[in-house]
Amino acid sequence: MTTADAVRRRLGLGRLLPLGGAADGAWLAEQAADAVLRHASAEVPGVELGRLRLGLVDPETADAPAVPPPPSALFPGPLRVDAEFAAAALQPLPALASALREALFTAAVDVLDLAVTEVDLRVTALLDDAPESATATGPPEVRAVPATDPAGTAAAVARGVACLTATLGTPVHSAADHVRVEVATAAGHRPLDVALAVREAVSKALADGRPVSVLITAVAE
Repeated sequence: MTTADAVRRRLGLGRLLPLGGAADGAWLAEQAADAVLRHASAEVPGVELGRLRLGLVDPETADAPAVPPPPSALFPGPLRVDAEFAAAALQPLPALASALREALFTAAVDVLDLAVTEVDLRVTALLDDAPESATATGPPEVRAVPATDPAGTAAAVARGVACLTATLGTPVHSAADHVRVEVATAAGHRPLDVALAVREAVSKALADGRPVSVLITAVAE
């Protein structure tokens, strides 16, 4: 992979969102969250979701993580969903916005384990008719990477892991003071549970006391 390809893949992940609290050492790629949230929005008749971003409500009050975070990762703290949408006149606009806000909030908290406390919506267009079959989007394409070391082998068989991924370069980043593992989750498993299982498995496999962090790059519902 060329340097340009690596940069494009890294930018495609979007922000790296904290999962759990400062002690949990887990992050979720915004790209993975986007796919799940768009799937949830597709269940709301009469809306067409546009631009969507996730970020910290207040970066100044975020907690420093207990383990070294991935490059440019957000620190743990309450999150906000900012989204734009077009609406058809199937229901009053406040009712449509309320239904969309509830769908996004529920998916963020109950499916993704994100600490979302705010969902800000902005209407960008009014549609004459309902959007043409709002198709639920699937998860981003995942390129499975084989395990080649003890940490990767342990992570690959941890509960809820679909496969190792290597969006940031390698599935296992091993440094003198920490280890970072990158995975995709299997269907039916919550991201934070998977991340904690991976941390436990890798820590046991290495048994050298180095803190372990986990980056989830794709979530299967």
